[in-house]
Amino acid sequence: MKEISDIVYAYEGTLVAGKQMALATVVHLEGSSYRRPGARMLITDDGQLTGAISGGCLEGDALLKAQMVIAKKESRVVTYDTMDDDDSVLAVGLGCNGIIRILIEPVDTTNQFNQISFLKKLISGRTKSVLVTLFTTDQRNTVQRGTSFLLNEKGFFESTINDPELQQLISEDAEKVLSEEKSAFKKYISKAGEQIAFIEFIPPAISLIIFGAGNDVVPLVKQAELIGWETTVLDGRASYARKERFTPACQVRVTKPDSALDQIVIDERMAFLLMTHNYQYDKIILKTLAGKNISYLGMLGPSKKLERMSDELKQEGIVFSKEFLSVVHSPVGLDISAETPEEIALSILSEIQTVINSGSGISLRNRKAEIHSRSGLLIEERRQS
Repeated sequence: MKEISDIVYAYEGTLVAGKQMALATVVHLEGSSYRRPGARMLITDDGQLTGAISGGCLEGDALLKAQMVIAKKESRVVTYDTMDDDDSVLAVGLGCNGIIRILIEPVDTTNQFNQISFLKKLISGRTKSVLVTLFTTDQRNTVQRGTSFLLNEKGFFESTINDPELQQLISEDAEKVLSEEKSAFKKYISKAGEQIAFIEFIPPAISLIIFGAGNDVVPLVKQAELIGWETTVLDGRASYARKERFTPACQVRVTKPDSALDQIVIDERMAFLLMTHNYQYDKIILKTLAGKNISYLGMLGPSKKLERMSDELKQEGIVFSKEFLSVVHSPVGLDISAETPEEIALSILSEIQTVINSGSGISLRNRKAEIHSRSGLLIEERRQS
């Protein structure tokens, strides 16, 4: 999500400068690669790059291809073979053991429904969305429809597909992807030819709600925003909860604990942290969150702190459910021998990333299976009448 936000931001600046642009998207992959389908990069005619489609090895050639696309105003799919030499594709011999297909689309800044308009709407709210990118590897068909369909969980959709039957099939498949929260690939076959759809599920960014505005929260906010998370800091102390102490994008509010959650709409991609160093403030927040459906709650301090709060709240008739206790992480963070505020921030963010995105948290060298499942890259065929 951060990459998409960066591209939208760069696009706005490029518009002012009057430059021409192209959008490169990894649309499919066979084998392994540094970046997965959905990786994007905005390329200007003078060589400015925002985002990435590889670890840096493909960007130079993609820039040359993008400049040709911009000049011709015609989209094209470029195939990179990182496994062996084959005259039918560009063999770059990088040892990644994958075949990477990248769609490069010229961005028509005069078209209100261009590719970036879809990305803008995608990041405009905290909604689960599906973005569809159409492409073809058939050399006889030079028409690449590209970024052309958006659907979100609130029912909003936008499409530039002018084939009613194809749009209906894509709508059905997009609804399924949204429901299953798993991207898919479909090949639509008709008399006119074939179209492959990368139907991409895109969840909202992780939102980090931090209770406490002490000095140890400052590096936490910086690191969280560096990886594209949304951040909100709440504290009862006006001398600490000051906007200038944190990053420009961070939301900072002075609030009492009993009203701290009043303006927060909780969703499953939201993580809460108790870092006020104020026992009573933390206990009130803990009591309030115990009645909410949350995915993650981290509490700074020893496990005895949570036990004490639990015992005190039990005397008030509040008993934590097993479901609630399963999302409470106290002490907060992964065991990485963290000591400094910056190291502690890394420990906390790593644990949240693991929990929210259902990671294992193990060392990758001990993982038996592939890092990314390849089953989701299979292309299922559907025929049009």
